[in-house]
Amino acid sequence: MVPNVPVHVIQRGNNRQACFYQTKDYAVYLKKLKESAKKFTVRVHCFVLMTNHVHLLLTANDYTGISNVMQSLGSYYVRYINTTYERTGTLWEGRFKSSLADSEEYLLNLYRYIEMNPVRAGMVRHPRDYPWSSYHTNGGDRQISLITPHPLFLSLGDNERQRKKYYNDLLLSPLSENMVHQISTTTNKSRVLGNAKFIAQISQQLERYVGHVQHGGDRRSEDFLEIAYINNNAD
Repeated sequence: MVPNVPVHVIQRGNNRQACFYQTKDYAVYLKKLKESAKKFTVRVHCFVLMTNHVHLLLTANDYTGISNVMQSLGSYYVRYINTTYERTGTLWEGRFKSSLADSEEYLLNLYRYIEMNPVRAGMVRHPRDYPWSSYHTNGGDRQISLITPHPLFLSLGDNERQRKKYYNDLLLSPLSENMVHQISTTTNKSRVLGNAKFIAQISQQLERYVGHVQHGGDRRSEDFLEIAYINNNAD
């Protein structure tokens, strides 16, 4: 992960089975997320806890913060579930999936994608009706101490009332199918969500290509080298 770049994280239950069984489980997960985020200096901008998976939008101060949070949180929560429900074995479907995002172009779309997830799933008609979501702070009237607003979110208005009105108005316009697909695909494939210049910047920083690779493509293809060259020589 790249410091100070927002990251969309998805972690799913094994074989898409439930990872939350009762109200207490959601509360335990969020409490440990708060503790781990504080310990590893990671900011949580928004979240939604679905029955069999979670979405998080995080920003870290260093390269390892988010991985450390997810490892600490994941292992703790598995032990909690196995002890509480007298079960054994894995809970999560392998390692979490993640996507670094160009904040200027995609951040607010990620907020909407995450907090509207229960609506798209047909579970509720409005995000306010789903209890395990950061919407209640970002767009509602509850303060969740876990949440640190991203600077771009803070720029939506001069005060909290203005920001929430702007954000709620934004939620009235559903994300396009193309945007939903783009966010879902880049995260599940652990690719970067951004334009060519942003992808080239992150690729150079991580010393590996992190954009979408067509079948049979080469990570050091001419297209990538051209993008990197343009980025390096931009005014």
